[in-house]
Amino acid sequence: MTATVTFDVEKLTQYLESHVTGFKGPMTLSKFSGGQSNPTFKVTAQSGTYVLRSQPAGKLLKSAHAVDREYEVLDALKETDVAVAKVYHLCRDTSIIGSMFYLMEFCDGIVYWSASLAEITSNTVRSQMYDAMNKSLVALHSVDINAVGLQDYGKAGNYFERQFGRWTSQYRSTELQEIKAMDQLMLWLENHLPEDDGKVCLVHGDFRLDNMMFAKDKPEVIAVLDWELSTLGHPYSDLAYQCMQLRMPQGMGTIDGLKGVDRESLGIPTEEQYVADYCKRMGIEQIENWSFYLAFSFFRLSAIVQGVAKRASEGNASNEHANKVGAFVEPLAQMALSIIEQSSNSAES
Repeated sequence: MTATVTFDVEKLTQYLESHVTGFKGPMTLSKFSGGQSNPTFKVTAQSGTYVLRSQPAGKLLKSAHAVDREYEVLDALKETDVAVAKVYHLCRDTSIIGSMFYLMEFCDGIVYWSASLAEITSNTVRSQMYDAMNKSLVALHSVDINAVGLQDYGKAGNYFERQFGRWTSQYRSTELQEIKAMDQLMLWLENHLPEDDGKVCLVHGDFRLDNMMFAKDKPEVIAVLDWELSTLGHPYSDLAYQCMQLRMPQGMGTIDGLKGVDRESLGIPTEEQYVADYCKRMGIEQIENWSFYLAFSFFRLSAIVQGVAKRASEGNASNEHANKVGAFVEPLAQMALSIIEQSSNSAES
């Protein structure tokens, strides 16, 4: 973590003492170095330790960096089986630190950045950690959205059609140069959008290993992090997104993938096993058109990455390494095209 803070800490302290029950300064802040999107700070105060998450400075894309939505969903999930940090206060007044922010509980756990879980020495524990993630995803997709008051958290129906339109528009608005692989991928997706099957649930939108916080002493998820992209959507989008991350090579982005890794030797389930476990827990037999969901996930991540690259070019990305991520857009699109080609070849054989 770094100690760079550009806003008035004393003003923030006074605000939190007035709006958060039990909060008491003085306090210090240190910025977490991980993450590309919303600046996140560890807050150490006389009353305890907290986390402050804010929008980045500068001009923001429409609907992006919605920390108010993060706050809403975290608050709604507090009594469910989904492990989340407790939230204390949402501040919409941008005069306090220069942007909207919220304060939440500090969860004292571990975040892992390598899909191979290289820090873990036991294959059994690795297996249990992947199973814990699988259970967390099923818990999320099993939330009764009406019971927790999230029935209006997003639009129901035609999820992939709407998401394709959203991310295509966002990609075009942040495009820095023509990338033929992305154009080809978008054309294929547009022509292969699945019919609406009526499945609607709360989706995380960025469900991956480094957005899970594990307990220090056991293979248990104690908090699912980073809910900025959550909405009402299709459950297979989260599942495919996580499996896409596991397909990626090492050294691409913030998390090392499992491409070329012998999973069995590490106690890590294959994609087929992971999906089968999810299906069993959700009470479904199998997932049709799996290649579409995977390809869509690569497209969506490409569009997100392009947005980070655009912000970096304008000097307002929250991570100092953000300007490097633009180089990942084309390789991600190529990976999606490879999945499509492999699926097409398998269907013909």
